Amino acid sequence: MEGGVRMENGKENGKQPLSLGLEHQPPTPRASAPLRKIIAVASIGAGVQFGWALQFSLLTPYIQLLGIPHKWASYIWLCGPISGMVVQPLAGHYSDGCTSRFGRRRPFIAAAATLVTLAIILIGFAADVGHLAGDRLGEGSKPRAIIMFVVGFWILDVGNNLLMAPSRAFLADLAGDDQRKTRNANAFFSFFTAIGNVLGYAAGSYSHLHNLFPFTFTDACDVYCANLKSCFFISITLLLTLTIMALCTVRETPFSRSETGGKKEKSMPFLVELFGAFKLFPKAMWILLLVTSLGSLAWFAFLLYDTDWMGREVFGGTVGEQLYDQGVHAGSLGLMLNSIVAGVTSLAVMFLARDVRGGNWVWGGSNIFLSVCLAMTVWITKAAESSRRHAAAASSGGPDTGVKAAALSLFTVLGIPQAITYTIPFALAATYSATSGLGQGLSMGVLNISIVIPQLIVSLSSGPWDQLFGGGNLPSFVLGAIAALVSGVFALTLLPTPPPGATADLKIIGGSH
Repeated sequence: MEGGVRMENGKENGKQPLSLGLEHQPPTPRASAPLRKIIAVASIGAGVQFGWALQFSLLTPYIQLLGIPHKWASYIWLCGPISGMVVQPLAGHYSDGCTSRFGRRRPFIAAAATLVTLAIILIGFAADVGHLAGDRLGEGSKPRAIIMFVVGFWILDVGNNLLMAPSRAFLADLAGDDQRKTRNANAFFSFFTAIGNVLGYAAGSYSHLHNLFPFTFTDACDVYCANLKSCFFISITLLLTLTIMALCTVRETPFSRSETGGKKEKSMPFLVELFGAFKLFPKAMWILLLVTSLGSLAWFAFLLYDTDWMGREVFGGTVGEQLYDQGVHAGSLGLMLNSIVAGVTSLAVMFLARDVRGGNWVWGGSNIFLSVCLAMTVWITKAAESSRRHAAAASSGGPDTGVKAAALSLFTVLGIPQAITYTIPFALAATYSATSGLGQGLSMGVLNISIVIPQLIVSLSSGPWDQLFGGGNLPSFVLGAIAALVSGVFALTLLPTPPPGATADLKIIGGSH
């Protein structure tokens, strides 16, 4: 017994899991698929994350290039958490009960990849189409291009989020009741997302990719726009290649409602089923959602402003100045180093946590480490201020080499807890949710809600919060450090450790393919 929650043979506190007709899973144990199939599906994460890395590194400047004021740019980014909060649970829910002859998850993954392709075309050619529709060349607002860009941006986030829940659920289906494969499947997914991050940030930092696609440079699309367009062409190619390979090599057994024993169950509206799922969640799942929310609050407090912190607090520049741009580029380099470390750590997780049972300890320790790192931003900022005072006396600008190295080191080591955050919670969710008889798709979607709500909170409140303390990014970072510390303590003291073979002994009401 740990954290006041006792789990026995897949039951919480000795109680049989309830179904309420929410999911339809066969009572027989779920067999696991070969590792090569798990890797094929996990590789889709590289294609998704490549596009997301390009969004973070290139689209904010492009938004302002089209004429959207900086003060409004942040509201466009709200489409990510909003679509994630709605689309992922819906996709997970409906894929759980999909009876397509192509399987439960594959039709959703194929549709999502199509949406992403359409969105990238809209974003890449927004300036060109806007010009053809009447936008003027040169500086100033381009309303028609802005409309096309915003539509493409929202479709892109919807498509990316539509990919995530079915892909995660597909991995859980393939892992079956094998705890080791469940952990390894999520670790591989985290590894491939780290690979996508590295490639995406590297592509975004290289300013000559447009030479590979000469047609991208037009009267309405300058060098920056052409480079963005070229990067997204590469993104489409990578995502479609990996998705097609996975869907063609990994087959699903079509799900039939007759597998429930021939009983015809009345389907319920999604919201009714979602709230029914909340009622069925064991206490362990509720604790998992709380720990995830606190950890996500800490992460987004840093991730939304990390490069701005490098430009403002570390390098001491202001927006538009060369010194600020140098800091932002240094932050982008730090993000690439972060992604490399995250990829290596994702593989190491498979050996640190021999099975899901060690996951709560690894996750709790990583959140405490995250708290320490976020607290270190205060020391680095003060050291940078002191460095600039000495540099001003010596008629030179920017922080000294030691401060730069400390800041880049911070970015780099944060790849360790980031990889664990992208791995362990999903493996634990797959284990805990199985005790309630819920499908993996709906459970992963609900877990994603606990991730995106903190992002909404940070996006809407961090500006006023920072301003309350005189501006700057440190107030949000300190708040993130506190949230990470509490999250780590809760993971270590409240989150239960699944017993050996917990999932293997479950009588699950759900399909596996």
